[in-house]
Parts: sequence; structure tokens; C-alpha cells
Amino acid sequence: MSTSAQTAPQSGAGRLGFAAGQVIQEFGYDTDVDDDLRFAIEDLTGTELEDEDYADVADAVLIWWREGDGDLVDAVVDALTNLAEGAFIVVLAPKAGRPGHVQASDIEEAATTAGLHTSGTVNACDDWTGTRLVAPKSVRR
Repeated sequence: MSTSAQTAPQSGAGRLGFAAGQVIQEFGYDTDVDDDLRFAIEDLTGTELEDEDYADVADAVLIWWREGDGDLVDAVVDALTNLAEGAFIVVLAPKAGRPGHVQASDIEEAATTAGLHTSGTVNACDDWTGTRLVAPKSVRR
């Protein structure tokens, strides 16, 4: 097993839930994103990140989001367009005290409004936290 494969679960990319073979669509790319995290995701999945114009099915979506970027609900709903069933969205937001910080409650509210829920927040890298959004599990009968 390669060193990168051994350390993947401990890396930000692994903690966010990305896995080998996944197609990841990326929204909100700008000059402030963490390129090391982006490269780690590409190394882990074995695929390049797809941009906002990608029109095929994605296994996960990565949204870089900052305070002032607009309406997070709209961004999450847009991200659902190409998302495979059972797939997930990761919202990356600047950590507290960093420019563009987004409150966790704002991410939770956007998820709920879009019909999703949060399934955890992790320290993705030095300046960004990642919150995973997933579809609710079906109600047991």
C-alpha cells in the first residue's frame, strides 16, 4: 500500500469522506482556496476536480463558500443538480477569525432548506472547515 493511501483517512480529503474513483464537482473556486487540499482530493480520488460547468453525474460536490458569496441555499440546490443518488456535498468555509467566515448555523439552515442535513464538520486544512451535507435517511416503518 502506498504512503498516500495509508494516510488518506487522516488527511483532510479522507476525513471529508472522499474515496478512490469518485467524480467530484467543485463550486466556488477562487484564489483563496487551499490548493494542497484540492490536490489531496485529486490524489485520493484519482480524478481531477470537475468545474461548475460539468454536466454529468458527480459522486460528491465540493463548495468553497465565504460570507458574502450570495445565497448558500441556492448554491446547495444548484449542487444537487448533477449529484448521484446517495452522494454528498461538502461545504468548505473559512475558519472562525478568518476573512469570509460562515457560521455553522448558516450552513445547517441552508442544508435543511435544501432538504439535506449536516453529518459532521471537520478540520479540512489550515484555513478551512468542511461540513458534509447528506440526504436524510428514510423513515423506518
